[in-house]
Amino acid sequence: MELAIIVLLVVFFGLLLLNVPISFCIGLATLATMLLSIDFMPAVTTMAQRMAGGINSFALLAIPFFILSGLIMGRGGIARRLIECAMALIGMLPGGLALVNVVSCMFFGAISGSAVAATSAIGSFMLPEMKKQGYDVNYSAAVTASAATTGMLIPPSNILIVYAIASGGVSIAALFVAGYLPGILLGMALMLVCAGYAKLKGYPVGARLPLKLVVPKVAAALPSLFMIFLVIGGIISGVFTATEAGAIAVVYSLILAVGIYREVKPNELPAVLMKAAETTAIVMALIATSSAMSWILSYEQIPQVISAAMLTLSENPLLILLMINLILLLVGAFMDMTPAVLIFTPIFLPVAVELGMSPLHFGIMMVLNLSIGLVSPPVGSVLFVSCAIAKTRIEAIIRPLLPLYLAMFAVLMLVTYVPAISEFLPKLFGLY
Repeated sequence: MELAIIVLLVVFFGLLLLNVPISFCIGLATLATMLLSIDFMPAVTTMAQRMAGGINSFALLAIPFFILSGLIMGRGGIARRLIECAMALIGMLPGGLALVNVVSCMFFGAISGSAVAATSAIGSFMLPEMKKQGYDVNYSAAVTASAATTGMLIPPSNILIVYAIASGGVSIAALFVAGYLPGILLGMALMLVCAGYAKLKGYPVGARLPLKLVVPKVAAALPSLFMIFLVIGGIISGVFTATEAGAIAVVYSLILAVGIYREVKPNELPAVLMKAAETTAIVMALIATSSAMSWILSYEQIPQVISAAMLTLSENPLLILLMINLILLLVGAFMDMTPAVLIFTPIFLPVAVELGMSPLHFGIMMVLNLSIGLVSPPVGSVLFVSCAIAKTRIEAIIRPLLPLYLAMFAVLMLVTYVPAISEFLPKLFGLY
């Protein structure tokens, strides 16, 4: 087993250092590990079977639907309306533009289910405006990147669907509802940092708008925000499943972007469909290869050995959970969220359950933890997008990111050690 772990890690990280796409790193490392104990043809056959089985799930159909609806929303003028709504409501507070940035990212992340899409859509509007108002460009990029991660928790979230599959049966509806309080808490923590930073730096405060101007801006954003209530309300009430909710989200986003706002032309839809297909293919390749890796880990009994080792290190559940969080923070800095969830859920979930943590609670903790990895160098995808929009370097935004990192870590610790933050709403609605 020790040799299997060594081969898996050496091949995976060796290929990663050579800039090989991560799905190929995972697949080739898995195959190399299989060949230690299985002949070539059976190993290749098993690999193919596990990859096909990994994506043979009805629940996974929700992912391409939510990806497509997010792309349509991203092109449909949604971001601008959400920003104007947030500006009208909170633009007059200290650090108003930074607060608007955070709230807009929360809204758009919840609608699109993608941190990268939120960074791109909101950052393209907010970063030039913040620069115009005297905000430091590196700080603005840091705020956008960190705020975009809230969309990983506030539903609909594709990564919560992936965790539901990896955990072996946690309700997607329960996970969706469970993500609200942690996601809002994360957004509020970031807003507190932004307000304090604005006071310290003396950033300008926006003018308070009269009610007659606030109402139309809020009203213009309501059709976009209604999609959140449509999707989640339908799932909670049992009218439709998460997969059906994804299809409804696509129909609603088409009606909104093409029919009502008319900012997406029918001849632009083929390009949107192609982008959705491309993104879906990348995600499914990651899920397929990660499923195969999860199988070989189980075959070599690696999760059981790690679980036993961790439980013998300490009898203090608080310390073990802290260790798991620190490991996941390190993993998130080097690995995309989807393979990280699929690979490390079977390893750490049994340990968490042994400590008395529910699979629902662990899932929210894990997704929040790995969301921090999206803004952590060297692999943080959201960090790269934010830097590209702001036309700055990653090393330049690390310093303004530090207080935002601390806020995110503080929320992670609260979510880890206070189960009610994740479990209150699902229990209230009878979903868990």
